[in-house]
Amino acid sequence: MRRRTLLAGALAATPLAAGCSTGGEASGTAEAGGRTTLTYGMWDVAQAPGMQQIIKAFERENPDVSVEIQLTPWNTYWTTLRTSMRGGTAPDVFWMNAVNIQLYAANGVLEPLGEHIERDRTPVGKHPKALVDIYAYDGEQYGLPKDFDTIGLWYNKELFDKAGVKYPDSSWTWDDLRDAARELTNPKARVYGITAEMDRQSKFYPTVFGAGGYVLRDGRSGFADERSIEGLRFWTDLVDRGWSPPQSAMAEVRSRNLYLSEQTAMNYDLSAMASFMYGTPAIKDHGGVTVLPKGRERATVIHGLANVISAKSRKKKAAWKFVDFMARRPAAEIQAKGGVTISSYEDTQDAWLKSMPEFDLRNFIDMLDYAVPYPSSRNTAVWEDLEYLLLGAPFSGKGNIEDAARTLAKQMDRALDEEDK
Repeated sequence: MRRRTLLAGALAATPLAAGCSTGGEASGTAEAGGRTTLTYGMWDVAQAPGMQQIIKAFERENPDVSVEIQLTPWNTYWTTLRTSMRGGTAPDVFWMNAVNIQLYAANGVLEPLGEHIERDRTPVGKHPKALVDIYAYDGEQYGLPKDFDTIGLWYNKELFDKAGVKYPDSSWTWDDLRDAARELTNPKARVYGITAEMDRQSKFYPTVFGAGGYVLRDGRSGFADERSIEGLRFWTDLVDRGWSPPQSAMAEVRSRNLYLSEQTAMNYDLSAMASFMYGTPAIKDHGGVTVLPKGRERATVIHGLANVISAKSRKKKAAWKFVDFMARRPAAEIQAKGGVTISSYEDTQDAWLKSMPEFDLRNFIDMLDYAVPYPSSRNTAVWEDLEYLLLGAPFSGKGNIEDAARTLAKQMDRALDEEDK
């Protein structure tokens, strides 16, 4: 099958197959006779101290290997990565996300990990299955999780108290959230009940799944499904009623910022944002978080980052040692103590929970029982861009969500069909 993708175009000048880049002998020669230095690509400066501690622990166990972090800001990370792959200078090991994993794996620029995992008995089963599955493609594992995030409902206790509204808890339904949003909205104080932002990670997926709908299934779009439309309509109704700011009003201001500045009483957001909440005095003092409300089903979206190895690395033996180390308990415990993100290794989250005792962070872990993997395909970014293009008007109170969703489904299916050509 001919695969025509964005990544293939970007790397057209370079052989992509692992066999064309390094062989076992070449890899052994590059690593022989001295200390091997690996490069490690990542984008989050907040996680750099924790990653550096993990690296020190790894180097103590592997004195013949050193690791250098290559920190690239998120807004240029993927462009820089594609350029470095084209030039043969990609990091040996680097961060990967759900949006891009299939794109990179399908083009042969990632090292398959299955044989390594089986040989060294890497404890993949200690990580959430839904998360591990994200980083598998065509029957092969290409990434090993390092952390995970789920989506919860953050709320401002002070604004709830002023409005005389009971705090949300696990008994809430989406109808309860809608009613609370109405009561919490205060135009005079310029406070909204909640924000319906089309964020690339949290956005509206949890509500679609909670309504029993779906985004992507068996290579086809689910946006025309009536239950999916019901989930989307929930948010656009909030915008139409004035209980949420329209998407157009958030062109330069994220919903997270509105929540941090106490302009919205509720905000659905990632567990990974807990440290930002904790760093804002007003939210640390009277912010709270609980599980997402229940619809026809309970649902949240699970995502998390994975470590992958470049298929063009000349240091694959050392690179695998590092990736394997990061997938085990000692590295997970170091990461958890950093308090920035939730380690995905089973039963290592206590340090993260204790790092911000003011918040009931265990809610994010409890939601693992019904977490749905972040939907992705080989060219996820293509149809996600269509979401913004076609749903933007209804989310700004200027269009019909039913028609927009059905149009999106047709165009998304065409984009998915192109992936197989």
